[in-house]
Amino acid sequence: MADVTIRQAEPKDAEDIYEIEMICFPDPWSMESITYELEENPRAFYVVAEHSDKVVGYAGLWWIMDEGHITNVAVRPGYRNRKIAEGIIKVLIEHTAREGILHHTLEVRRSNEAAINLYRKFGFEVEGVRKGYYKFENEDALLMWRHEEE
Repeated sequence: MADVTIRQAEPKDAEDIYEIEMICFPDPWSMESITYELEENPRAFYVVAEHSDKVVGYAGLWWIMDEGHITNVAVRPGYRNRKIAEGIIKVLIEHTAREGILHHTLEVRRSNEAAINLYRKFGFEVEGVRKGYYKFENEDALLMWRHEEE
């Protein structure tokens, strides 16, 4: 991952994030939603991973009081298994924890063992299940949380 830079996302990154959404998710966010997140939503915080001036991954978070809800984490195929997602999550959590977020949460597909194991590395634990959360496949989501020491 030495040749990858992780930085806060900017409005100019919307098209790249949308492209990654389209590749990675069966029910991707719209370009309008991503643009709103980057340009207008005061509670959104996004980071991107760049390699050779190309956005190869990203993650987003909604800031709600002292909680951060991680909305999406995605890495382009061809760039996976290089610890890019790990780097993205690390930067996202470290930055938001410094800014006052004490609790991070996310939903993950029950079948996505690689993601579940990655989140566990950061102290996330399963605290619930959302039945049929992923409507496209009618798959359950595991609700995972991590808590900072207060």
